[in-house]
Amino acid sequence: MKKLIIVALLVIAYINLNAQFKKAEIPSSAKVISRGTKSKEYHALLLGEITPVSIDLSWKPVLSNISIEHHSEFDQKLELIKRQKTQLKLNNLFQPDEETSSSRGGGSPTVGSNFPGNANTGTSPLDNSLAISNGGRIVSVANASIEFYNTNGSMTFSNKIDVFFNDPTITDICDPVVIYDSGADKFIFFAQECSGSPDNTNLLICFSKTNNPSGGWWKYKLTGDPTSSSTWFDYPKLAVSTNELYITGNSFSQSGNFREALLYQIEKNNGFTGGNINWQYWNEIDGNPFTLLPVSYGQQGNYGPGCYLVATESSGSSSIELYDLTDDMSSSSEQLNHYTISTAAYSPAGDGLQFGTSTGLDNGDCRVLSGFYLNGIIHFVFHSDYSNGYNGINYNRLDVNSQTDVHSMFGLDGYEYSYPAVASFASTENDKSVMIGFGRTASTIYPEIRVVFCDQNMNWGNSTLVRIGDGFSDYTASGGDTERWGDYTGIHRKHNNSTPTVWMSGMYGTTSNDWATWIAEITGSGSMTGIETVNNDSKFRVYPNPAYQEFKTEFELAANAKITIAIYDDQGKLVKSLFNGSGISGKNQFTFNTSNLRPGTYFISINSNNQLLKNEKIIIAD
Repeated sequence: MKKLIIVALLVIAYINLNAQFKKAEIPSSAKVISRGTKSKEYHALLLGEITPVSIDLSWKPVLSNISIEHHSEFDQKLELIKRQKTQLKLNNLFQPDEETSSSRGGGSPTVGSNFPGNANTGTSPLDNSLAISNGGRIVSVANASIEFYNTNGSMTFSNKIDVFFNDPTITDICDPVVIYDSGADKFIFFAQECSGSPDNTNLLICFSKTNNPSGGWWKYKLTGDPTSSSTWFDYPKLAVSTNELYITGNSFSQSGNFREALLYQIEKNNGFTGGNINWQYWNEIDGNPFTLLPVSYGQQGNYGPGCYLVATESSGSSSIELYDLTDDMSSSSEQLNHYTISTAAYSPAGDGLQFGTSTGLDNGDCRVLSGFYLNGIIHFVFHSDYSNGYNGINYNRLDVNSQTDVHSMFGLDGYEYSYPAVASFASTENDKSVMIGFGRTASTIYPEIRVVFCDQNMNWGNSTLVRIGDGFSDYTASGGDTERWGDYTGIHRKHNNSTPTVWMSGMYGTTSNDWATWIAEITGSGSMTGIETVNNDSKFRVYPNPAYQEFKTEFELAANAKITIAIYDDQGKLVKSLFNGSGISGKNQFTFNTSNLRPGTYFISINSNNQLLKNEKIIIAD
């Protein structure tokens, strides 16, 4: 009997891990505005096999060119709105308040394991993306690099994407995206050739052979100009269904003017086994959306056939565009139906401010950024004007059956809450709770990474600091008004954890005035234990907190002074006297390696001229 019970439990577990879900039905009474145009079917040949060969992880020698990624048309209406709202902020600068516990109803996220992600390899923005398997293997990408990690932060692979893909005909690579297909228990990695020319525009697609990214990949290449209209492809979005992979992007003319959105519909199963793959594309899509977001299933498993897509208006609107790709391409009867859904009015914000410089951060526009489908609802996010020209997170729940959209804004006057990414943070499909990662900046802080929880009833918690900014960014601004920022924040749910868990990656400003990425596990909401310290006294900061390998503290002195710095355990016992010497007038930064400390809670004590300057709790992560 015991053996039968064990077998039954294993069967149930297998079924849950390979769950497939049907799409919700859109009522026949819902108005279909029109349909897109479907191409003929094409075949992509297997180009070969990738066996990942890492650079020397001890030294990580990488030579890169400094460049600004992404090209897009100049939208006169959008730019006028942004200029006006940026000026509104500049004319009414004030000291922003921080979030307070009394102002929110939901819980606050807890940061677990966290560590440095992909280093800056010469581009701005970094366009970071991240995925994690049920087995705990992480694939993290930024504009020019791909890296593999374990959940404890140990890196197992690193290389430039062009070396990884190994195709001498590709002139330039950018906009990498990685997703984990939980139904197949494998990864899909995408990057595009981003020369900005119709002569060199390709989609580079890699399917992992197994759930181990180090175990090899199959690679394919599709044209980025399938209509042969002298256009090039940009701003990709990816999703999977039970049988297919979907890739969307914007197509631009040689001069950089937006032409139309494209949707690639690709049979995925042969990609995972190294066979040739069938694909088709959709163009002349009704509503002429600028950025289409296909959405995958939000928890373990996939849905289908076909998929849902959403679009927002980049320069603002009071409607959301819903698209229903009704079936798999193998059916030969699939359609791309379009519906317009009313929502609260939204509009772009002005460019972001940052401490220590007049260089602003480009807040982009109101295009949809991230989303998922779960239990009849499409959850998606973008950013828009929260108040007085400042950006906030615009979170939406679009009910497919009722054709209604419910939305809520999260923000704070004086701060930019920008480039959000959303993931399900629930144990059942009936729970609508989500976790949202994003970037934040203000005139009083450097660009940083944060995360916020929104519960079943759309109650927001306080946001939690994931990685504080070390400096402002003017990496590629070259004396211009704005620096590129964001484009993407990476987020991915770890489906098989016993309690809801997501992993995320984002961009923060460095002391070199460029960008770096940080990877973090978000393990819960409600408890503030282990959350990075944000002190209202800007003269003192500790970060990252929790710390994994390295810990930093910054403090300011009114004059030169004798400084002692020591570590104590949670019982008040001295663990180590770290420093005894002179501090200088102004800002001081102290760094130490945490490898000699066991995981747990400690206190860092800083004394100046025999008087206690600060005693701050720090967490050493496992």
